[in-house]
Amino acid sequence: MDGEGIIEVGRRFGADAVHPGYGFLSENCEFARMVEAAGMVFIGPRPEQLEAFGDKQQARRIARAAGVPVLPATEDPERAHEVGFPLMVKAAKGGGGRGMRVVNEAGGLEGALVSASREAKAAFGDGSLYLEKLVRRAQHVEVQILGDKHGNVSHLFERDCSIQRRNQKMIECAPAAWLKQEDREKLCGWAVALMQGYENAGTVEFLHDMDSGEFWFIEVNPRIQVEHTVTEEVTGVDIVKAQIRIAEGEEVRADAEMRGCAIQCRIVAEDPQEGFKPDYGRITAYRGAAGFGVRLDGGTAYSGAVVTRHYDSLLEKVTAWAPSREEACARMVRALREFRIRGVATNLAFLESVVKHPQFVEGNCDTGFVEGRGWQVARKRDRATRLLRYLAHMTVNER
Repeated sequence: MDGEGIIEVGRRFGADAVHPGYGFLSENCEFARMVEAAGMVFIGPRPEQLEAFGDKQQARRIARAAGVPVLPATEDPERAHEVGFPLMVKAAKGGGGRGMRVVNEAGGLEGALVSASREAKAAFGDGSLYLEKLVRRAQHVEVQILGDKHGNVSHLFERDCSIQRRNQKMIECAPAAWLKQEDREKLCGWAVALMQGYENAGTVEFLHDMDSGEFWFIEVNPRIQVEHTVTEEVTGVDIVKAQIRIAEGEEVRADAEMRGCAIQCRIVAEDPQEGFKPDYGRITAYRGAAGFGVRLDGGTAYSGAVVTRHYDSLLEKVTAWAPSREEACARMVRALREFRIRGVATNLAFLESVVKHPQFVEGNCDTGFVEGRGWQVARKRDRATRLLRYLAHMTVNER
């Protein structure tokens, strides 16, 4: 998060460009301007595009002007009744599930506004909020976009991000098995229309109302995302390489095709049996997954690594590709079983339970699949394991 430090390193080593990754700096328009002022290229959207799409309400206005259906919303709490309950309180300048609260009735609105604003301020430096209509039975789908400096905008199809907890994505798939071809074409067309003039990689996110069949725009992420790996696996397009080529002035390719199915699981240091509470401590043993059709993106998980409360609890991402969804699920189960991570609690067993579930294999889950149905983890730790983890925590804290 030390933008000035990163720029100083760039100057010292003669770098001519900075890739901001997919964390907070990737959407920080001031950091992008600092990079440009230092004489380096920011590998991402132009600062003014980061500013426009980083404001959720401005993004909604852009979508509406492009003819894309947008969920009813307001910035004025006094007009909450016009949106209707239940509704969602959302951070205007951030995402990732932070600064979001579900409000079922008017009496709970004031408290939700206070807590959501506090969380948004801490996470994004801006506590501004807006109220958006809540879709009870929804599926979350997003379209990957690439735009170049020559005015070309193309899509790399969609990803299904419906498996979530606390409004944060856990498992992502490409393609969305439940999506009809005519709806796929409609969504991709909307995304391209909305992002005209956009440069570099971005994602346009939609909700599918399973009761009405309608699709609604919710936001734009003006950056590469954690789940970009599944799109890379099914299209063969290296999105990071495409970002660099776009920054160099090359034109984007617009002839991508999908092949097979890819699934990504986020391996996180958290305890699903304790409400997905983040866990901390020292990793005492580690072994990752490997093999044909399995891709591992990590680096922070290894024997001896210390997981602290100061950073996101994501340890690594594992992606499985296969010619069919059923085969991809089976391959992912095998990969998850190969992992050995000791010393901190992880969601490995929980992820395996989800990927094996018949409804997931079929590919027809909604955003309430994890929390709204009283999901239970298949395997529980015994008392000896809990004691060992407690002792490991004491050791880390004493040091």
